[in-house]
Amino acid sequence: METIESIRPLLAVLVTLIGALLIVFTGERHRNLREFWTILVSVLKFVIVISMVPFVLEGRILEYTIITLTQGVSLQFRVDQFGLFFGVLASALWIATSIYSIGYVRGLNEHAQTRYFFNFALCLSATMGIAFAGNLLTLFIFYEILTVSTYPLVAHKETEDAIMGGRKYLAYTLIAGVVILFAIIFIYALTGTLDFKPGGFLLGRGQSATLIFLFALLILGFGVKAALMPMHEWLPTAMVAPTPVSALLHAVAVVKAGVFGCLRIILYVFGPELLHNLDLWLILAYFAAFTVIVSGMYALAQDNLKKRLAFSTINNLAIIVMGAALLTPSAITGSIFHMGSHGFMKITLFFVAGAIYVKTHKENISELDGLGRQMPVTMGAFAIGAMGIAGTPPVCGFISKWYLALGSLEAKEIVFLFVLLISALLDVAYFFPIIYNSFFKSPAEATNPHFDEAPAMMVVPLVITAVISLILGIFPNAFFHFFNIASMAAEKILGGI
Repeated sequence: METIESIRPLLAVLVTLIGALLIVFTGERHRNLREFWTILVSVLKFVIVISMVPFVLEGRILEYTIITLTQGVSLQFRVDQFGLFFGVLASALWIATSIYSIGYVRGLNEHAQTRYFFNFALCLSATMGIAFAGNLLTLFIFYEILTVSTYPLVAHKETEDAIMGGRKYLAYTLIAGVVILFAIIFIYALTGTLDFKPGGFLLGRGQSATLIFLFALLILGFGVKAALMPMHEWLPTAMVAPTPVSALLHAVAVVKAGVFGCLRIILYVFGPELLHNLDLWLILAYFAAFTVIVSGMYALAQDNLKKRLAFSTINNLAIIVMGAALLTPSAITGSIFHMGSHGFMKITLFFVAGAIYVKTHKENISELDGLGRQMPVTMGAFAIGAMGIAGTPPVCGFISKWYLALGSLEAKEIVFLFVLLISALLDVAYFFPIIYNSFFKSPAEATNPHFDEAPAMMVVPLVITAVISLILGIFPNAFFHFFNIASMAAEKILGGI
């Protein structure tokens, strides 16, 4: 595989940092200009990221080393198929989230809007650093930047609940960071390198007990942001954040960064052969399967819409980890593709939750009867996202879950096929009544006021993400060869080259 030096991954990170500074300098006095910078840098970032797609499709790797610290340790960007998949996803969804955020903060006349947009930009800059990290050290540095820059967003409302939610988020994720750093130092002492390699680089590099210990540390560390149970408790609490932040947490940056880190460890640090030799793949698959089922049951019990969506996210992230742990071609392809399909579907659902709140100030599912008649476009988008999460064709969630089901059969572990089916039934149980009640039930209040749709800057993004979810379900390569990139990544991982 040809490696070429390119500054593009660095530019993808820097453009948002520059945008963050412009947002601060513009401030509250020129909010139109401030929001112009937000949109401009999001589009520029996306253009830079997609400019790397042709190189990766040709089998090339883009690499840029900022500084070499010592032998085998450098701050380096390396764009492979898996990293590019995550980079395209995050940069595309950020455009939609930026537009939506403007409508949201204006609709609610939110305070501290400059701080909000500044930290939003920092989060996406860190996310690009995570996507294009060439080794464990670079990944860790940007992972921690993401942690710190997200805290002000979680605590944005500055209420007692918001401050508590922010502190809990920070406590969980910073402790996880210490665990990850310890494991990284241990790995470097063991191997003298931290560079990612398709198929892993730890095979034959240590005693079995040592490698099992390191694997447990890294999965627990990255599993905090991925919200694997029992490290998930911070995520429902963090739903006190503004809805665009929740969308950022669930679809674009934070939890996706966590599951991205888990897959880097499984597929690029340990690798299929080593995990099979240590019998760790099956243990991890069962661990993730437990989270899949239990989180779905928790979701059923939630009346708050955002908390139900939060437990649904925990469910789907665990499905991604479970698929990667099965280590078969279809399972890995489905796992990577589900990162993308879930991103578009889940951001649609959170956009809908925010639109409902801005227009009606309703947060509970029990209050949404008849709302589909008043906000048909919004609730129609919700129906598309919910159907996709449940794996219903023709939404893109069907394709990723189909490949995950095939992967469980390839692994000759039919139990995980049943886990996927049970999860789909739980999705139907906690999402479809919302759709039915919103369109076919009358409002509970006899004097319920008539609400039309939310502001256009909120409705347009949620319609776009819902439509993309449909298009990717029919033509999975319709945008930037999404499915091809996922399948190429799986092929390289299993080829070990």
